[in-house]
Amino acid sequence: MDRTAGLADEPPAACPTVPHRPLRVPAEEAESRARAFHDVMARRRTVRDFSDRPLPEGVLEWAVRTAATAPSGANVQPWRFVVLTDPERKARLRAAAEAEEREFYGRRASDEWLDALAPLGTDWRKPFLETAPAVIVVFEVHKGPGSPRPYYAKESVGIAVGLLLACLHQAGLATLTHTPSPMRFLNEVCDRPPEERAAYVIPVGYPADGAQVPDIRRKDLEQVMVRL
Repeated sequence: MDRTAGLADEPPAACPTVPHRPLRVPAEEAESRARAFHDVMARRRTVRDFSDRPLPEGVLEWAVRTAATAPSGANVQPWRFVVLTDPERKARLRAAAEAEEREFYGRRASDEWLDALAPLGTDWRKPFLETAPAVIVVFEVHKGPGSPRPYYAKESVGIAVGLLLACLHQAGLATLTHTPSPMRFLNEVCDRPPEERAAYVIPVGYPADGAQVPDIRRKDLEQVMVRL
């Protein structure tokens, strides 16, 4: 059924508005600013060897505030950022995640998937979930007693996590995006209701002294950008 049939051509009634406050960048500075941001972000790497060095006060709060500026479907903002710093809680998280990862590496993953992971040197062991001083578990918030139905929840949360990683990197911190599957155990570990669905587990901290990362290359611009 076409819901637009018989409707007037006028746009819908405007919602309340406030003045836009654009970031005014002189045209001659636009490219240099974009390049400077690229040069910082190009040094971002997924880290698996964390120091237990404490985090600066307030940095996690500002990173989550930044993530929460992301656009979202119908502005529902369907995200929850659960920050774990308690050692006992992180130990529970590690034990539960490693149980799922043993199943993944031992039974569920296809040979093709394991071959793709092999150059990265990953396995079921996840010590970083305890070593990192903080772990942020990101949930998609779906319809529940106190939350409306979200629209494009995965896309919205994905954009928010991108901003979160960028902000933490700008603050000099290392991160890792861990996605154990299935993730339902995270509701119990994080005391979250069933309408919240875990999407990402992100350890946050400083890299350990002498931390190593895989020697990988990112695709050239010509391989990822198409002009029409």
